[in-house]
Amino acid sequence: MEPEPSGPEPGERLAEDPDSAVLAAAAAAVEPLEAVVDMEPLDRPRRLLLVHAHPDDESIGTGATMAKYAAENALVTLVTCTLGEEGEILVEELADLAADRTDGLGRHRTGELAAACEALGVTDHRFLGGAGRYRDSGMMDTPSNSRPGAFWNADLDEAAGHLVAVMREVRPQVVVTYDDFGGYGHPDHIQAHRVTVAAFEAAREADRYPDAGEPWSPAKLYYSAIAKSSLQAGIDYFREAGIESDFFSAELTSADDLPFGVPDEQITTQIDAREQLPAKVAAMRAHRSQIAVDGPFFALADGAGRTAFGIEHFVLARGERGPGSGENDWEDDLFAGVEPSRRG
Repeated sequence: MEPEPSGPEPGERLAEDPDSAVLAAAAAAVEPLEAVVDMEPLDRPRRLLLVHAHPDDESIGTGATMAKYAAENALVTLVTCTLGEEGEILVEELADLAADRTDGLGRHRTGELAAACEALGVTDHRFLGGAGRYRDSGMMDTPSNSRPGAFWNADLDEAAGHLVAVMREVRPQVVVTYDDFGGYGHPDHIQAHRVTVAAFEAAREADRYPDAGEPWSPAKLYYSAIAKSSLQAGIDYFREAGIESDFFSAELTSADDLPFGVPDEQITTQIDAREQLPAKVAAMRAHRSQIAVDGPFFALADGAGRTAFGIEHFVLARGERGPGSGENDWEDDLFAGVEPSRRG
């Protein structure tokens, strides 16, 4: 017998916490953007699908890019693989939601995610296999890796089948997920990579998952990335400002000393979405249980930090690279070289 989901029923979309002033502020911060976001049906020439492991990953790593394409009337579909049940809770009044207490964090984070999607202008969100189908696995080699339903232990063929169904329905030209290290080694990020790559390949094959819809071949697969140059800019910014954090200590002087980050020569694509920075910051603030809203990261949203937050990088893993620009000859559009198409 399958374990009971710890979150809402599959397909249920929870409202954001009405008692949270932070979530209300997130919605208010993006009201000016709503005028430029077209809320029409899914038949749009450019379609982007992103696969993230937990609520908040979408905002931190790709939020500006998502807001940019949503504002340009591309269809932006977000697939989140877990409810984030094992996250570290940063808000004292929510401490009772922890996995070793009431285990209610996943349900709460679903509300935070709804508010973040509103901030980014993203209207098409799904949980992989339905909300609660896969559980947050926690960090590598922790007891939560063995909890019932942990995504790290998911059957790859089954999980890929859920994603194939979404791909064949949405028919994205561009798919985004993590690299094979999951960016920084989190098991759910690594599993999201495996599932996405498997689904990317299977979605085009008529004899694979025949009940999941008509075959579809996405044109490009990207891995989200943090460029070493951006990390270095962040280190320099914090050092000059005299700010320390869990990621940037006073002793840290070089991005090469960090266990994550992608060398600039491996980057293929840079998306300048600084105009959408207010939306990204609002989305991050919506995830208040996970991101300290008054913490040092938000210092990066001002001044020199606009580049660190508003410009996001990617590595093309499948498909033809489009024309580049600038000194690095990087693509400036995830759809570079891709012909727009209607569904059907």
